[in-house]
Amino acid sequence: MFQPADLPDTLSVFPLPGALLLPRTRLPLHIFEPRYLQMLEDALKTSTRLIGMVQPCPGQAGGEEELHAIGCAGRVTQFSETEDGRYLVTLSGVSRYRILGEVSGFSPYRRCEVDWRGFERDLGRSEKDEGFDRSSFLELLGRFFSSRGLSTDWDALQDAEDELLINSLSMLLEFEPEDKQALLEAPSLVTRRETLVTLIEFALLGGSPEETLQ
Repeated sequence: MFQPADLPDTLSVFPLPGALLLPRTRLPLHIFEPRYLQMLEDALKTSTRLIGMVQPCPGQAGGEEELHAIGCAGRVTQFSETEDGRYLVTLSGVSRYRILGEVSGFSPYRRCEVDWRGFERDLGRSEKDEGFDRSSFLELLGRFFSSRGLSTDWDALQDAEDELLINSLSMLLEFEPEDKQALLEAPSLVTRRETLVTLIEFALLGGSPEETLQ
């Protein structure tokens, strides 16, 4: 398990719209662009093997994309190379971070100075959601899945721990990038569950979740 002192002041970042990584979760990635292949190679040479996932800000045209202030770093825990030189990678979520600024200098990928303060809970044990009404939540989720023709292992969802259930659904369900950012920035598991419920309810109504979350 990482300690605060283990976390670097500078982090290689991978901007990817709609991709959400959370602490204690796993995110599979397919890496094929030369600059990100170089980023992976460089990360594997470090003791932490950390890569920072972050979302670009929406509505930009031309130039280098501005990044959201908060992302989540993951440790490369699995990787395999395909015959044509691409990599299948698994990142295991470690901690969220706040971007202080970008590091200048030659690098094919982006690097940022980061601050880990305020996210100490990410390095601890799994969170609990004491007020979680699982039966009502799963009923809502069932209506959402039915409306989109989706299926799942309901027994596994029923038995999953609170954090694993909420965080996995936050990562897997298809929401807009800004909604994913709201889920990432939720200060606690309870807040993330409440945000997730709001997004599902508005999706069922055909409304715009962004109007509520702003």
